[in-house]
Amino acid sequence: MELGEPQNLLVPSNTTESEGAELLAAVFEPLVNYDENKQVVEAAAESITTEDNITWTVKLKSGYTWHNGEPLIAQNYVDAWNYAANQDNAQGAGYFFGRVKGFEALNPGEGKEVTTKEMEGLKVVDDTTFTVELAAPFSQFRTMLGYTAFYPLPKAAFGPDGKVTNEYGEKPIGQGLFKLDKPYKKGTDQTVDLSVYDKYPGKKPSNWTKLQFKLYNSSETAYNDLQGNNVDIHDSLPASAISSAKTALGDRYQDQPDAGIGYIGFPLQYNDEYKDVRVREAISMAIDRKTIAETVFSGTRAPADDFINPAIDGYRQGACAACTYDPGKAKEQYAAAKGPAKLELGYNADGGHKEWIEAVANNLRANLGVEVTVAPFEKFANILDDLDAKKYKGMFRMGWAIDYPSAENYLTPIFSTGAIKTGSNYAGYSSEEFDELVSKGDQAETPEEGLKLYQQADDVLIKDLPYIPVYFYRNNSGYSTNVKNVKINLLNQVEWADVEKA
Repeated sequence: MELGEPQNLLVPSNTTESEGAELLAAVFEPLVNYDENKQVVEAAAESITTEDNITWTVKLKSGYTWHNGEPLIAQNYVDAWNYAANQDNAQGAGYFFGRVKGFEALNPGEGKEVTTKEMEGLKVVDDTTFTVELAAPFSQFRTMLGYTAFYPLPKAAFGPDGKVTNEYGEKPIGQGLFKLDKPYKKGTDQTVDLSVYDKYPGKKPSNWTKLQFKLYNSSETAYNDLQGNNVDIHDSLPASAISSAKTALGDRYQDQPDAGIGYIGFPLQYNDEYKDVRVREAISMAIDRKTIAETVFSGTRAPADDFINPAIDGYRQGACAACTYDPGKAKEQYAAAKGPAKLELGYNADGGHKEWIEAVANNLRANLGVEVTVAPFEKFANILDDLDAKKYKGMFRMGWAIDYPSAENYLTPIFSTGAIKTGSNYAGYSSEEFDELVSKGDQAETPEEGLKLYQQADDVLIKDLPYIPVYFYRNNSGYSTNVKNVKINLLNQVEWADVEKA
């Protein structure tokens, strides 16, 4: 299978991007999965129950073992989650544990010493049971638990200093369908080789046992290899291939709904050129989403008009007025707001984004009368690293594939204040009003009440435009003549147990 290079070593709590998540999903079994109706179904968990949305009891299924033969136990989850939440460990997904009681003790703030190793809200009951006490009610907690950050870790992951070792990050021991055959040396290895784990208790592939991820810097090169049967699965075909893929691949081309969103982002925290929301609105109104969706993506994208994707409850058609193409108003407003005369737009070249980014740049040149430079980064990991380090000051291409099926997942991880330091808030956007509405939505007594509050938080994003939603994804994938029965799930990951050799 084609894959872009993961941003970091293969540690679940430090993996917040899609390439690393795809790989780790093959190695670990989550507590829950999601069915075709986006409903939660237990996976490694036997049950996850609560009476008040505050205290949750997680019982594990029997039969799961680590790839080193040790049994999976409740302590493995508590150890992993405490490690992820501890600010000293600087884990990218640490903020996902922010709702657990005692998170603040592991996150006293910069320059302050962490004086405990555990969150008060995590308790092991016995080898197959643990409880999670949250600081406040959160009705979506069970839904979250299919995400990468909530995978467990075996004892073997930790060194004498209590840190996850580099050796583990290169060859993670999981409790899922596949185990790594050898360590993955990031930056030099072009493949990651895995084998089916014999003792995995769930469904296994029927007539094959080896899986190889091939790492590509170019989605176009991967597509050429797919056509030549040199790679078997490509789950994100480049825009340049979409118009011809149906003819070239026939029944092996797939076009299906997707819950992802493509954005243009602004580094608000450290570049004042974009500080005035009128500038951001004008840039948004200057983008011809409909033509980009129909022409560049051959109709396999939809113009975005909300921060919540239509595949998930909570989407409202036309919610974002500034997402409507209005070049005349855009130019007038940009001039009135004294928008910068030169713009730069960065993107990752390994993801097949060149065509649509060039189209956006052309829209901005034509409709705002500004100079626009397009800046390709070789890998997605590179632009993420530069954004993390606050080095890249231009606008940037960003995308979001959901972690779990909830409107809240389009809000907290990308735009909350807490996600600036340990999440995916690359804009550095912070709004007290937004944070409060999300928090109220989290604590609502019913999902319906919660959704109304999440939509109000969505309205704050529409007003502030820290990112510009450009399109809603569809998943465009293809596979070779070597395989059949390839299914891509809601999280944009392959259902490996269903894949068969042709």
